[in-house]
Amino acid sequence: MVDLVEARRMMVTGQVRTNDVTDLRVQEAMLEVVRERFVPPERQALAYLDLDVPVLDGAEGRQPRCLLKPMVLAKLLQAADLDAGDHVLDVGCATGYSSAVLSRIVRSVVALEEEPLARVAGAALAEFGARNVTVSAGRLIDGCPSQAPFDVILVNGATEVVPQTLLGQLKDRGRLVCVLRRGPVGKATIYRSVGGHSSAHTLFDAAAPVLPGFAKPAEFVF
Repeated sequence: MVDLVEARRMMVTGQVRTNDVTDLRVQEAMLEVVRERFVPPERQALAYLDLDVPVLDGAEGRQPRCLLKPMVLAKLLQAADLDAGDHVLDVGCATGYSSAVLSRIVRSVVALEEEPLARVAGAALAEFGARNVTVSAGRLIDGCPSQAPFDVILVNGATEVVPQTLLGQLKDRGRLVCVLRRGPVGKATIYRSVGGHSSAHTLFDAAAPVLPGFAKPAEFVF
């Protein structure tokens, strides 16, 4: 049987700290949040491995979904330069793990997800006791304009397009972090909004599944 407490400690020690994640708030939050509670029971043994853990299969035409690799999530959170008073939008929160981690660091989190995962996230976050997280159900690409503007937006997966709608929901000097994929290798990217304009900066190579609605439109070939 897997010792999940030890596995959680080893995740932070072996995957997070060794990949230059020096933000102690991120490390401590990932030690506190019981990741296996946010994955299906039959996959709990995979919760702390260095992989994208599946949480929703592709049955009935659905797009498969997963939790991001711990290292990728941790590095994105560190790059976002989180502040204790931040209001954060977690786009594609899946079952709510990333929102639970964020809830330990910032003032408030809006966890955006499509059904049926939005219901799963709501139940998991309520059980976890994340009182500063609000779950919102809707299309990921639309963001959450009713609760904008945000200090930080985390796109919890890859996008093949520049997320212009989400960038429009940032406060001045707000930050959006994502994995931008324009080929076989993705690039973790941070966008900063200043005076209504956004600039992008590449951070590190990263692999992540493309979120629903964030795929590049198919091009017609004549």
